[in-house]
Amino acid sequence: MNLAATILFDGLTYAAWLFIVALGLTLVFGVLKILNIAHGSFYAVGAYAGASLVAWLVSMKFSPALSVGALVLAAAGVAAVLAPLTERGLLRMFYHRDEVLLVLVTYALFLILEDVTKLLWGVNPYYAADTYQAFGNLQLGPIAYAGYDLMLVGVALAAGGLCWWVLNRTRQGKIVTAVIHNAEMAASMGVNVSRVYTGAFVVGVFLAALGGALTAPMISVQPGLSVGVIVVSFAVVIIGGLGSIEGAALGAVVVGLARAASVHLWPAAELFSIYIVMAVILVFRPEGVFQRVQARKI
Repeated sequence: MNLAATILFDGLTYAAWLFIVALGLTLVFGVLKILNIAHGSFYAVGAYAGASLVAWLVSMKFSPALSVGALVLAAAGVAAVLAPLTERGLLRMFYHRDEVLLVLVTYALFLILEDVTKLLWGVNPYYAADTYQAFGNLQLGPIAYAGYDLMLVGVALAAGGLCWWVLNRTRQGKIVTAVIHNAEMAASMGVNVSRVYTGAFVVGVFLAALGGALTAPMISVQPGLSVGVIVVSFAVVIIGGLGSIEGAALGAVVVGLARAASVHLWPAAELFSIYIVMAVILVFRPEGVFQRVQARKI
């Protein structure tokens, strides 16, 4: 019983931060139709920025409880700087080109940002453990759970719920949905499609950076961080269905539980288990569990 509870908790914790990152990836694909490989780099930059800001707060003797706000602020700063530069300065030039070319462009950006992080932060690991320890532990029966992990699950639920509410219950969300379905028709009705693209990309980068910043207290932030997260994030959105918020949530939970079960029961198959699950689902649902509504052509 304790093992099952541990697997469930570890799986949901892993799924929480992964959902935040995958949510940004699926949002960008849903609106801009871009498979953004550089998404992993935005995650890594957010992790470095968050860890650096937390380290500065600790050196200035601020309360560790304030560091969560600092992590969110770091993610917002990354999005404010990198998202407009990337979308307006680079991606916009390739919107009407072949989709494969856009994938190659984002891959090139991924390689560039990987070296930029090394130039800015070096190759030594960064730590933000003070934030993780500030939330203490929660004792549930014989098992102690980290308070920070529970907070992370709450943030993931809030992020997913907020994105769903904005897209389905607000005027701005209806505009974004119109662009998703048919950008040409939306433009003919007076919608500023370029502004929608920029806004969606900013939110996507913010979610990637937020996932990285919130993960920083749980890991050592070091070079190569972006590679692992983009691979697993693609597995999540492929399982759930590209462009679907519900699919990203389901995919993150499936991947999180599969990984947690393999870690506790068969550690050698940790990474392999994710791809087994993905392969099984794609055999029966090649488009993913939740199929994204395809854009209509005029």
